[in-house]
Amino acid sequence: MTDPVARPAHTFAEAEDALLSRWPETRLEPSLDRIRALTELLGEPQRTYRSIHLTGTNGKTSTARMVDALLRAVELRTGRFTSPHVERMSERISIDGEPLDDEAFVTAFNEVAPYTHLVDESEAHPLSFFETVVAMAYAAFADAPVDVAVVEIGMGGSWDATNVIDADVAVVLPVAVDHAQFLGDSPVAIAEEKAGIIKPGATVVLAEQAPDVAEVLLARAAEVDATVVREGLEYGVVARDTAVGGQLVTLQGLHARYDDLLLPLYGAHQAQNAAVALAAVEAFLDNALDEEIVRAAFADIASPGRLEIIRRSPTVVLDAAHNPAGAEASAAAIADSFQFDPLIGVIGVMGDKDHEGLLAAFEPHLTHVVLTQNSTDRALAAEDLAETAREIFGEDRVSVRPRLADALDEAVARAESDSRDSLSSGAVLVTGSVVTVGQVRAMFTAERG
Repeated sequence: MTDPVARPAHTFAEAEDALLSRWPETRLEPSLDRIRALTELLGEPQRTYRSIHLTGTNGKTSTARMVDALLRAVELRTGRFTSPHVERMSERISIDGEPLDDEAFVTAFNEVAPYTHLVDESEAHPLSFFETVVAMAYAAFADAPVDVAVVEIGMGGSWDATNVIDADVAVVLPVAVDHAQFLGDSPVAIAEEKAGIIKPGATVVLAEQAPDVAEVLLARAAEVDATVVREGLEYGVVARDTAVGGQLVTLQGLHARYDDLLLPLYGAHQAQNAAVALAAVEAFLDNALDEEIVRAAFADIASPGRLEIIRRSPTVVLDAAHNPAGAEASAAAIADSFQFDPLIGVIGVMGDKDHEGLLAAFEPHLTHVVLTQNSTDRALAAEDLAETAREIFGEDRVSVRPRLADALDEAVARAESDSRDSLSSGAVLVTGSVVTVGQVRAMFTAERG
C-alpha cells in the first residue's frame, strides 16, 4: 500500500489529511534517527541559516513571537516554527511573521513528501506528523531563504524533532511538570531532557528557575562550553505597571536598559517572556538594540489564545493554559489586570493532563465553571472533569455541558445575568487546552464572517 504522505498534494486539505494520517504528536518513539534521515535526504536545510531554539514548560510560543518581531524590526528575514497550532495547521510555519498561505504550505509539503516513504522503509518506525512538519518548516526556511529561524520545541529537548538544529542561542523558559509520562515526574528530570538543546559554544538564555533545575541547566552549559546569561543577574524585568490594553514594562537587557515599553499582553509572565526575548535577540546580535525599534516591535505583539480578548459585552477571554503552572500564571494575570465580577470559566482539558492541579489554580478566581470537552479523541469527558471540579469548587459552582457551543452559551448567559446585580462587569474565561481555545476562537472567527 502506498504511503499517503508520499503522494503529492494539490490542496491544503489534501496535505493536511496526509499529515494527519501519520503517527500523532501524542505517539512518541524518542529518537532523532528519523528526522535526521529525512533532513539528510533534503540536503540539511536547517544548516543554511542561523537559529534561536526555545524550550521550557510554558511561554514558548509568546516568547518566540517576540523574538521574531524583534529580529524583523532590525531587518532580518525570519522563519518561525511553533506548536501546537490554535486554529490552522499552517500557523506552525511562519516566514517574516506571517503563516504560510495554503499554496506555500502545499509546496512545503510536496517538497518533503517524496522522501518520507524512503525514511519509513529504512527505519523501525515511520515518520510522525510532527517530524514531517518540522522537516517542512526547515525546508521552507531554506527556500525563502531566511536569515534566522526561531524554533520552539514540541516536547522536551534532547530527542525533540526540532533538535537537529545547532542553535546559536538556546532559550530555556521556566521548567515545571508537564508531559510527565514522557519527560519525567519532577522538574529536575524534565530539565535534564530540556537541557539537550544547549549545544557547544551556544549562548544560553535562562529564565528564572528553581535552584535544582538551574543546577542541571548550568551543568549542561559547562559541559559543552556554552555561555550562560541568567534572568535576575544579567538581564530581567526592572518594573511593570498595568496599562490600557496590556502593561508598561522596563527591561534590563544584556547591553542596555529599555524604559516604559508598551506590551499589549497581560500578566507578569508575559513581562518575563519579553525580557527573555530581548536578551535572546541581544545575545544573537551581540549588541544593544535601538530603544525605539524595540518599542515599536513590542507595541505590535499579539499572541492568539494567550489571555486574548475575543469579545466584549460580556468580555470573553481565551487562554491556552493546560497545566498547573500555566494556570497559576494566567490566574495571577487576570487578578492583576482585570476586575471581572463574576468570572465564569469554560474549561475543557486533555485526558493526559493534570486537570486537578489546573482546576485548583483557577478556583479562587472563578465564580462558576462550566465543564466541557473539545472535539478530539484526547479530550477528557466533561462529566469526568466535573467529578474532580465538584470536589474543588463545590456542587453549586459546577455545570456540565459536553458540547463546547452549549458551554459557551451558558457561560455568557451567566456572565450577563449575574453582572446585572453588581457594579462590576461579568466575563467568561475559556481555558484548559490549546485545542479547546482554538475551537472557540474558530466559532468567533466564523461569527465575524
